[in-house]
Amino acid sequence: MTPMSTEGENPQTTVPPAGSARRALAGRLSWGLADQAASSISNFAVGIYVARSLGVTAFGVFSLAWVTYGVVLNVSRGLATDPLVVRFSGVSDASWRGAVARSSGTALGVGAAIGAACLLAGLGLGGRVGPAFACLGVMLPGLLLQDAWRFSFFAAGAGRKAFVNDVVWGVALVPAMVVAARVGSVAAFVLAWGASATVAAGYGYLQSGIRARVTGARGWLREQRDLGYRYLVENTCLSGASQLRAYGLGAIVGLGAVGAVRGAELLLGPFLAVLMGLSLVTVPEAARVLRQAPHRLGSFCLLLGGGQAAGALLWGGALLLMPDRLGEFVLGGVWHAAAELIVPVTLGVAGAGLGTGAAAGLRALGAARRSLRSQLYASACYVGGGLGGAAVAGTVGSAWGVAAATVSGSAVWWLQLRSALREHHQDPIPEVRTS
Repeated sequence: MTPMSTEGENPQTTVPPAGSARRALAGRLSWGLADQAASSISNFAVGIYVARSLGVTAFGVFSLAWVTYGVVLNVSRGLATDPLVVRFSGVSDASWRGAVARSSGTALGVGAAIGAACLLAGLGLGGRVGPAFACLGVMLPGLLLQDAWRFSFFAAGAGRKAFVNDVVWGVALVPAMVVAARVGSVAAFVLAWGASATVAAGYGYLQSGIRARVTGARGWLREQRDLGYRYLVENTCLSGASQLRAYGLGAIVGLGAVGAVRGAELLLGPFLAVLMGLSLVTVPEAARVLRQAPHRLGSFCLLLGGGQAAGALLWGGALLLMPDRLGEFVLGGVWHAAAELIVPVTLGVAGAGLGTGAAAGLRALGAARRSLRSQLYASACYVGGGLGGAAVAGTVGSAWGVAAATVSGSAVWWLQLRSALREHHQDPIPEVRTS
C-alpha cells in the first residue's frame, strides 16, 4: 500500500533498513527526552523559586498568568506549528525552510496580537492581577517564537538544536530570576521569565538562519486551514478548560486554592512538562511510523501512552513518601496545601499521559475531526469535574473531579483512535483531504 502524498510530504516511500531506522528513531527520541528534561527543569525551577519567594496567594496570581500563557501557546501551536509537524516532518530542506519561515512568522504574529490585548487588559485591571497580565502581554511574542523554533527543529529531526535552545533559555533564567527576586513582585517574575525566553528565541534565529516572516502568516493560515483551525479549537479547548478551572477555583475557593493546585502540579512537573510539549517528538515520530509501517501505529501509541502513565504513577508514589521537611524546603508555605492533592493530581496526570498516546496517533493520521471531538468531550469533563468538585468539597474535591474527568477523557481518545485506524486501513486517504 502506497500512501498518497500531501503538501509538504516527501513522496519517496523507500523504507530504510530496520537497524538504521531503529537507531535513527532512538536518536531522535533521545534528543526529545533531553529537550523535555531541560524544559522540565526550567519550568520546575521557575515555579519553585516563585512559590518560595512570593507565598501562596501571590503564587496564585502568577499561576493565573501561567495558565493564560498556556492558552495563548496552544492558539499559536494550533495555527502555526501543529500543521508544521504533521505535514513537514522529514521533508526536503528547501520545503522545510520555507514552511518554517511562514510558521514561525505566524507564531510571532499571534504573540504580538494577543500580547497587545493582554497588555491593555492588564492596564485596565490594576490591583494584584493587572501588572502580571500587562507584563505577560509584553513578553508573549518572544515566548511563542521560542516555542516555534523547538517545533521546527523537531520537524526536521534536529532535536539537538531544540535541546540547546532550551538550555540557553535555562541559563538566561538564572540572572533574570535573581533580579526578579530582589524586586519581589509577580510582575517582575513574569518579565524575567519572558525576557529569558526572548533571548532563546533570538538564538533560535542564529541556529536556523531563518527569519520569521510575519508577512507570510496569512498565506500559511490559508494553506493550512483544513488542519490549523481544527487544531486551534482543539488546543484552546484544552488550555481554555484549564484556565476556566483556575479562574473558577479562585472565585469559588480563593486564590490560595489556585496556588495549592499549581504547587501539586509542580511536584509532578517532569511529567506535566512532557505532556505539554509532547507533540515536539511524538507527532513527527507517529507520522514517520504511519508512512513507513502503518500497521505499527497503534502499538507505537499504546507504548507511548502506557509508558507515560506508568511513569507518572511511579513518580506520584515516590512523592507520597516525601518527608514534610523536604516538601517545605521545596515549596515553602505552599507545601502543606499541595501535599493533600498529590494522589488525585497523580491520577489525573497518569490519565492524561495515557490519552496523549492516542492523541499523537490521531494527529499523525490527520483525523482532525476525531481529535477535535475527543478534545471537546475531555475539556467539558475537565471543567465540569474541576468546578463541580470545588463547589462540593473545595480544593480537594476539585482535584478529584479533574482526575475522574481526565481518565474518562482518555478512554474517549482511545476509542476514537481505534475507529480512525480501522478507517485508515480501509481507505488510506487522510480525513482532512476528504472534507
